[in-house]
Amino acid sequence: MAQMAQKRKPAESSTSRGYGSGDEAGPSKKSKHTARKSTGGHPPKESAVSSSRKRDAYQSHAGDEDGQRKKRRYRPGTVALREIRKYQRSTDLLLRRLPFARVVREIALDMMTDTNYHMGDTGLRWQSSAILALQEATEAFLVHLFEDANLCAIHAKRVTIMQRDIQLARRIRGPWGGLG
Repeated sequence: MAQMAQKRKPAESSTSRGYGSGDEAGPSKKSKHTARKSTGGHPPKESAVSSSRKRDAYQSHAGDEDGQRKKRRYRPGTVALREIRKYQRSTDLLLRRLPFARVVREIALDMMTDTNYHMGDTGLRWQSSAILALQEATEAFLVHLFEDANLCAIHAKRVTIMQRDIQLARRIRGPWGGLG
């Protein structure tokens, strides 16, 4: 075994590309290549060692003088599409509950007249389920309105919703906003 190991020639360097040393002419010598698993036409994947070296080198050069990495910057529209998919998947309410409840109470106080205002400064009392029902209906109305406005913008060969799209959608819906 030891004799066979001594008889083997060392493999040529990978920089020779099969042409031997610089003074030889033509492709007379070929370098030996190790067999690799076929990846269907794609280049072989990097090993974990080389990718970690690249990552370490990137981190050492990419940071500021404080050593912090720069924040990942996505292409325009990528984050928007991700948020669209996220909100389409969820059924949660999108408006915060307390700010919405404050707006509802403020509008209700504005609607009250002096003749039927007998409760002093406290105003009306609201059940939490009533405010929740108003919020559900409000969000459903707004989502439907933006869907219609988006269709109006697409019809005008645009992708950006403008004020006139919302106005057109409301005008087409009628006085009850498509609810009646």
